[in-house]
Amino acid sequence: MVNVDDAIIAKYEYSGEHFEILVDPDLAAEFRNPDGQDVAIEDLLAVEEIFKDSKKGDKASEEAMNKIFETTDPIEVSRIILEKGTVQLTADQKRQMQSDKRKLVINKIAKEAINPQNGLPHPVQRIENACDEAKVKFDPFTSVDQQVQTALKAIKPLIPIRFERVKVAVRLPGSAAGSAYSVIHGFGDIINEEWQQDGSWIGIVEMPGGLQDSFAAKMAEISSGEAETKTIK
Repeated sequence: MVNVDDAIIAKYEYSGEHFEILVDPDLAAEFRNPDGQDVAIEDLLAVEEIFKDSKKGDKASEEAMNKIFETTDPIEVSRIILEKGTVQLTADQKRQMQSDKRKLVINKIAKEAINPQNGLPHPVQRIENACDEAKVKFDPFTSVDQQVQTALKAIKPLIPIRFERVKVAVRLPGSAAGSAYSVIHGFGDIINEEWQQDGSWIGIVEMPGGLQDSFAAKMAEISSGEAETKTIK
């Protein structure tokens, strides 16, 4: 539980009524992040009290809470305030959250998109530059998936790009196949596989187009350079 002196205010106004709670700035930001981890309300509150004016210490009346929230439970009321109200984040917090969300969005595009002109992934730096040129704005409180679509639409006039899944054939020596199996599943789905008479393993893996280069490099690493990979057209 955060110290009251270090807490920030979360506010909610509805039908002429005003409510405030005191919250941990980092945990409140994490709670409101659609891509973040679950945060318990009890952990982010400085005090389990609902205020009309927290600076004056004026508590909200039970009548007002029942009228707006149909409950006086401070945990449930706090949840609604955080979900529907506003949180006074610091400027540094906002900058950091925007930077983090930008990185997540760009990395997801790099992972799943290809250049349709050659079927190859775009480097992350190219996607970053296109986003900067298109002046894509990143919202810390909007999900990665939503912002990926917004960013993709904005940069399409600048670079040839589309989301596509590809099939990659891979051959591994028997000595490496066992340890590689769980790694392969981290890249995509094995849609066909068989063991060869010489003990080697051959499979076809379907994965996001942007991962094919990383996949080839990882297979080479696991097999000490003996892996063979080929994107199936």
